[in-house]
Amino acid sequence: MMTRRLVQLFTGLAMYGISLALFIRAGLGLDPWDVFHQGVAGRTGLSIGVVVIIVSFLVLLLWIPLRQRPGFGTLCNAILVGVFADVGLALIPAFSHLGGQIALLGGAVLLNGIASACYIGARFGPGARDGLMTGLARRTGWSVRLSRTLIEVAVLAAGWLLGGSVGVGTVLYALAIGPLVQILLPYFLVPAARGGAGQAADAQSGDREDQPAAPAAAS
Repeated sequence: MMTRRLVQLFTGLAMYGISLALFIRAGLGLDPWDVFHQGVAGRTGLSIGVVVIIVSFLVLLLWIPLRQRPGFGTLCNAILVGVFADVGLALIPAFSHLGGQIALLGGAVLLNGIASACYIGARFGPGARDGLMTGLARRTGWSVRLSRTLIEVAVLAAGWLLGGSVGVGTVLYALAIGPLVQILLPYFLVPAARGGAGQAADAQSGDREDQPAAPAAAS
């Protein structure tokens, strides 16, 4: 069981990073957090993967007042998504014609959905951005939906002002990723261990019933 969870976690995070690279190479718009990452990268000269990693750890600092506890998967997420995003950008060419861009965008959304189901289903804890949303909801009494909307509108606006790419891909991601993950998650969800050590391990990993099924990008 543990071997499957680890393989699923690392595979999911690798695919998530590659999906980010596909979104960027499609050139048709990114999800809200990656609009922000791209904007920061453009202003600082850092690679987008490095920005994803830095922002992940800065967001984790916001977990402290929210009394959130990171799991093993949370820390892996904070590092590996950025690493594989840069790997993907080094390997995947950009397309200048619309047909290729649309194909890349469709592949990015599908791969992101599979990746999200993989790493959520492994039950090693949420990504930094998802944990921020659920932690804010828990501390304020707001719904996760409201918390997510407020955070993502803020980072989308900031990213756009910084020069990040907003477009049809942004809208497609918002509409498609939730239903896609909901459909795929049952195929990847590892059954929770019950009793004694199993429950303790799940608690340590940060597993929660309110962990969102559709994570923020580069969560």
